[in-house]
Amino acid sequence: MVRVRMHPRLRTLPVSTLTAGSITALVGVVSSAAIVFQAARALGAGPAETASWILALGLGIGVTSIALSWHYRAPVVLAWSTPGAALLATSGHGISMAEGVGAFLLAAALSVLVGMTGWFEKAVNLIPTSIAAALLGGVLLRFGLDLFTTMQERFWLVGAMLLGYVLGKRFLPRYAVLIALVIGVAGALATGSLRPGAIDLTPAAPVWTWPSWSVHSVMGIAIPLFVISMTSQNLPGVVTLRAHGYETPVSPVLSWTGLVNFLLAPLGCFGINLAAITAALAMGPEAHEDPAQRYKAAITSGAWWLLIGVFGATLAGLIAAFPVALVTALAGIGLLDTIGSSLAKATENADGRLPALIAFLVTAADVTAFGIASVFWGLLVGIGTHLIVRSR
Repeated sequence: MVRVRMHPRLRTLPVSTLTAGSITALVGVVSSAAIVFQAARALGAGPAETASWILALGLGIGVTSIALSWHYRAPVVLAWSTPGAALLATSGHGISMAEGVGAFLLAAALSVLVGMTGWFEKAVNLIPTSIAAALLGGVLLRFGLDLFTTMQERFWLVGAMLLGYVLGKRFLPRYAVLIALVIGVAGALATGSLRPGAIDLTPAAPVWTWPSWSVHSVMGIAIPLFVISMTSQNLPGVVTLRAHGYETPVSPVLSWTGLVNFLLAPLGCFGINLAAITAALAMGPEAHEDPAQRYKAAITSGAWWLLIGVFGATLAGLIAAFPVALVTALAGIGLLDTIGSSLAKATENADGRLPALIAFLVTAADVTAFGIASVFWGLLVGIGTHLIVRSR
């Protein structure tokens, strides 16, 4: 008889950890995959090229999430660059697939450079803890509000999920999110809004594209893609890690993700980076009561990303199967504890309360300029206020 021996660290995975990791991947994919499809179409990708994009992104995210989380024993959650996909969807028209791949390679090379020099990590380490927590709370606030906005449209479904979560927090706190998920799936099946028959498991095949470069693709895609990914994804991702108490070295993470991105770019990997919103789902108490064990939720999420990448051609069917209300409610419910703890940490110190509050409001208000996300401007205003108050 052949016995499969599991590594001692993964021998016992609580259901709550598996659930948190699964929800992390589910929310990350379903909430933004449509934008990735639009980005691929903007560069002229057909069905085969689009499936190759999902394959490359899934493999890159899965491998880096699993390897880095295992190495650092911290929930290092990776994701594709949703703002980067939005940039491609709006600015990619008129640019060939080869030029797009050339832009992906250049943006990835810049990420490796920033990681190797350590510039980004040195700047991030100067952010006060209260402001970091405020930025995280501002980023996540929209998801908490969307929970109750969605309830106005699907009251019974979302209301039942929220009630199940609250009762779960009272009697089975480790399984509260799982209870909400089960109630949501059961309610969607009962009302016919969940259509599992739309999913057809078809493995994806890689499609290689040789790169080319032009001034338009470098200035219009490569440089903005790098800047947006650093300010709108990696910065909130680091803030999320720090706000949850993880001092994971940032520079090696950026170097490795940039290198994997560079290797997979010819297959359609336009941008992988630290996750922020979905990462918080794997870093809260719902993932594991012991913060030192929550890296297992990130590994679970990475395993799902590998599966999603292999079956990238079926992702459209997966998105069509889940109702938007269920995914939106699940994300909001899963982040309630994180939003609350972020606000508590941001305001616990009276001296740092005003800068943190201003940073929170600017970020939550979604103030954007020059194509840069609100978290960057919230950081600048919060740091500026902090320096003025401290000088006093």
